Amino acid sequence: MTEDTTQPRRAHSGVDPRLLEILICPQTRQPLRYNAETDELVSPKARLAYPIRGGIPIMLPEEARDLDAGEGGA
Repeated sequence: MTEDTTQPRRAHSGVDPRLLEILICPQTRQPLRYNAETDELVSPKARLAYPIRGGIPIMLPEEARDLDAGEGGA
């Protein structure tokens, strides 16, 4: 079976993997990691997870989930 190279491969979220490779955290300017389990882009340094909605990464810090919130058994 041959791979169709005419169509860009999509991540689980529907986001083009090439886009995921160039996106950076707006706060730290560091690379992001895609978490397929939560369908989010994670900034390890900022400890934020940016949501992906309808295949569009929402790169607004106010929309990001704080990875430290809820940890430690509050």
